[in-house]
Amino acid sequence: QVQLVESGGGLVQPGGSLRLSCAASRSIVGLGVMGWYRQVPGKQRELVAAIASGGATNYADSVKGRFTISRDNAKNTVSLQMNSLKPEDTAVYYCNWRTIWGQGTSVTVSS
Repeated sequence: QVQLVESGGGLVQPGGSLRLSCAASRSIVGLGVMGWYRQVPGKQRELVAAIASGGATNYADSVKGRFTISRDNAKNTVSLQMNSLKPEDTAVYYCNWRTIWGQGTSVTVSS
């Protein structure tokens, strides 16, 4: 059973940057697609970005050009670099693999 632990959330001003990290409890080589989702209270969880084992990526339209997802197979981590943050990026961000979810890390973008 894979366990995922997110870190890196916090409070940042609009226009700022944060880097989220997701640490897996075992090797992510061969795990296939891993992703970052986010959820705002009262709304459905939505896909932010995903990355395949070969490095192909997919982004929500709302974050294209601002967010970058990457994976480090040697460190068993998947990261999300978030630049030019907007208040509407405020949410709890979750790491995902298949049906496995991390506990989430909170991101607040506010002045």
